[in-house]
Amino acid sequence: MAKATSLVQRVLGFSFLAFGLNGFVRFIPPLKMRNPALEFFIGLAATGYMLPMLYMTQAAAGALLLVGLWVPLALAILAPIVINILLFHLFLAPAGIPVALMLVAFEASLAWSYRAAFAPMLQAQAIPDRLDRAEAAHNPVTA
Repeated sequence: MAKATSLVQRVLGFSFLAFGLNGFVRFIPPLKMRNPALEFFIGLAATGYMLPMLYMTQAAAGALLLVGLWVPLALAILAPIVINILLFHLFLAPAGIPVALMLVAFEASLAWSYRAAFAPMLQAQAIPDRLDRAEAAHNPVTA
């Protein structure tokens, strides 16, 4: 099972690294898009910052997955991007749904594999490190 997790992690990492870098270098030919998918991308490009930020985020998180550093952080960063990719293809470009579903499956399987790393982040009543337990017991916000 560890080999499968490692393979999925590397494939997902390579995918996001490649597509993130492609946003800057353009080594993958662009796909033909129809409206409204094209309008969506034109809107993102018109901001001047959104696509470069998206490409840099994808490349950085993909590189982290590829080399195996801070994997839970990379997965947390990629989660909203993967959800947006799925929704983009569901609503705007249905031809890409199979690839989007594969990305969701890879992201979900890796999140499950690293679930113990996410447990502290998912506490409903987290206590800051600076508060000791006695002070936290008297603080109505954190108690």
